Amino acid sequence: MTRILLTLLFGLFGLGASAQAIITFEKTSHSFGDFKEDQPQKAVFVFTNTGDKPLVIQQAFSSCGCTVPSFTKTPIEPGKKGEVIVTYDGKGKFPGHFKKAVTIRSNASNSLSRVYIEGTMTEK
Repeated sequence: MTRILLTLLFGLFGLGASAQAIITFEKTSHSFGDFKEDQPQKAVFVFTNTGDKPLVIQQAFSSCGCTVPSFTKTPIEPGKKGEVIVTYDGKGKFPGHFKKAVTIRSNASNSLSRVYIEGTMTEK
């Protein structure tokens, strides 16, 4: 009898532990093409929570001050969409081609995700 109860208890616990959020992006890269230094650029990365628990974005960051991410702050329910908006302002930076990564940290099973922006900035 004890064995049956333990098996049921662990089975129920295992089902609860497997439920999680999953972040799935519609696209993971965006090209701005050619643009002038005095024209800040913006890309929107839409994602869906394809898991079965609410998704919470905890942090989005880049390695450069010219690339600033913002994101949906409220929990995203299963099946619902959110977005990460990335703004690139290269004013005063070196002109030419660039490729920048933005790292997104969340409570999803794939807890670290990356999206990329690129383009060629020319002088004014």
